[in-house]
Amino acid sequence: MTTAKKIVLDCFENMFVHKDFVAAGANVHPDFVTHSPGFPSGRDAFVEAMRNSPMADADVAVKRVIADDEHVVVHLHVVRPGEEPGAAVVDIVRVADELIVEHWDVKQPVPSGAEMF
Repeated sequence: MTTAKKIVLDCFENMFVHKDFVAAGANVHPDFVTHSPGFPSGRDAFVEAMRNSPMADADVAVKRVIADDEHVVVHLHVVRPGEEPGAAVVDIVRVADELIVEHWDVKQPVPSGAEMF
């Protein structure tokens, strides 16, 4: 496993599985930039926003991970309470100097009856 992939998966597991936002933040650069509308840049502001977002109560399953040098792409199935069948989310993360420095995402509702592979 590449170092970038491990860093991103550690962060995502801490944030979405263990709900340990302090541990998740340890993988994020203080000057982190997100391009996700509605979320602030900066490690502390972003981690706090995630802690207070609907994602904090969601069931999140990693479906696939693709790593290419400093970029890692994570395909997630996200189901918030009462929102079956959930959403497909793709996070694109850039890692530099062993910290997450930049983030983009796209999401769409999972169509009723569709299977998430």
